[in-house]
Amino acid sequence: MSLESSEELKHGQRGERMTGAQAVVRSLESLGVTDVFGLPGGAVLPLYDTLMDGNDLRHILVRHEQGAGHAAEGYAAATNKVGVCIATSGPGATNLVTAIADAYMDSVPLLAITGQVFSHLMGTDAFQEADIVGVTMPITKHSILVKKPEDVPGAIAAAHHLATTGRPGPVLVDITKDAQEGELDFVWDPRVDLLGYRPITKANSKQVQAAADLIAAAERPVFYVGGGVNRAGASEELLQLAELVGAPVVTTLMARGVFPDSHEQHLGMPGMHGTVPAVLALQESDLLITLGARFDDRVTGKAALFAPDAKVIHADIDPAEIGKIRAADVPIVGDAAEVIADLIAAVSTAKLTREFADQSAWWERLNMLRERFPLGYQPTSDGLLSPQHIIQRIGELTGPEGIYAAGVGQHQMWAAQFIKYERPGAWLNSGGAGTMGYSVPAAMGAKVAEPDRHVWAIDGDGCFQMTNQELATCVVNNIPIKVAVINNSSLGMVRQWQTLIYNGRYSNTELNTGHGSVRVPDFVKLGEAYGCLAIRVEREEEIDAAIKLALETNDRPVVIDFVVSADAMVWPMVRQGTSNSDIQYALDHSPEWEGE
Repeated sequence: MSLESSEELKHGQRGERMTGAQAVVRSLESLGVTDVFGLPGGAVLPLYDTLMDGNDLRHILVRHEQGAGHAAEGYAAATNKVGVCIATSGPGATNLVTAIADAYMDSVPLLAITGQVFSHLMGTDAFQEADIVGVTMPITKHSILVKKPEDVPGAIAAAHHLATTGRPGPVLVDITKDAQEGELDFVWDPRVDLLGYRPITKANSKQVQAAADLIAAAERPVFYVGGGVNRAGASEELLQLAELVGAPVVTTLMARGVFPDSHEQHLGMPGMHGTVPAVLALQESDLLITLGARFDDRVTGKAALFAPDAKVIHADIDPAEIGKIRAADVPIVGDAAEVIADLIAAVSTAKLTREFADQSAWWERLNMLRERFPLGYQPTSDGLLSPQHIIQRIGELTGPEGIYAAGVGQHQMWAAQFIKYERPGAWLNSGGAGTMGYSVPAAMGAKVAEPDRHVWAIDGDGCFQMTNQELATCVVNNIPIKVAVINNSSLGMVRQWQTLIYNGRYSNTELNTGHGSVRVPDFVKLGEAYGCLAIRVEREEEIDAAIKLALETNDRPVVIDFVVSADAMVWPMVRQGTSNSDIQYALDHSPEWEGE
């Protein structure tokens, strides 16, 4: 890695003498960072001592380093700014690994700063030593070890540049304790020249024209939109292109909100638990206009059987994704915002010179699917609350300006299905890694980034027990998030699979948190112990009042324990390893079963 020199500094005078720890803070300030999440320890004490001095950083002390990582993710996902987290060496650093892996899978711009033992002790199995650079190399865009104080500014600048350019992602900077304590003449230059790192943002014009030609000829086109469009901030461009082409749009789990749910061209979310129209639109199409998506197995089902008659336009900032799973007829490498803008121009020109294929029969088919297979749910079989109804009411009463962070499992899918998303940044979740425990700290980070919005953590009772300690962080730092615990007293998604595939053999999925006289733990008592407003809801007539009370309460976090049926399942469903054509609308009920 090489860094260019500069004669001008954004802060201070050239050659200002300071420690490596002070240089970390100065570098973050120079990059416009205002909020960091972390937890101190021995190897990062010089940096924490510096945080006591006057600076522009707000440090939020978490209760677990994983919470710092997820909070930084939530902060980044809600704003498209870089999220920053700090941890000490050894177990502090390894506790960040789950959040780093999560950010890597979902292309979240994350800067993780860790302390390391003294450089002369490295390799000796010193106290709290771990090779965190080696550990994280497969799950970061890059991991940087800093052993000299003069290398600190360049490393922080390079890490920020890597995290936020090209395909966004996490970068780790590991700084030895002697590098933090040593002195340097601080030189700041945000211009970064990294050998071999030249992300392509501008699309090839010939490929764009070839894509426009395919779009013009397609009778059954569909926009397959992934999280890359969200990360690129290209929702306005997408709306313009979609309306210009007139084709249906499906938005993946990571792209919810990037295209308005209320738009007549939107068919919903595709994939394992996507809507029937969205899943079958992909499957029956003759052209996939793939923008910022990666043909994940949860979308394609069995890849060899996915969209068998479709040609593929695949646009992505990461060339490694193109052709990885599905060969592209027209591969386009570039930033989604720029690619879509070029496609708008090319399609607009094409419309002046040629006639586009008729999509009327295609829309007739899709509208029939929308009418026959609407997204819905049935009453519970045991008289307990319907989780889908609760989540739907949270969305309706909060509105599109809210932010909704979900854990992982059934409640995640219901939140993706039954809340209407009208804008990017409203939906936060762990898509690629599927990390239980993401919701509460991610909501906390989002609330720090967007303090004027209502922020919900929609969690399951299993997920909630993994990271609920961050409620203490929220109380102490006046971060009034709302937590809806969808409490079915089980690991719901695993239990659903056990019902459908393992003949109801519920091996180790019962949690005993919400049903009967014994609650372990009692979430109301737990919330109150943390200083939150805590409510239990067990009757349907209590649902709206509890949600409204949560929305009116902004002086502390709110925890609502919604006791719901364990028998509720997520539908539709494409079973793993099968064709998307085999989508089930409900148990033993599919479009094919209906004769379609």
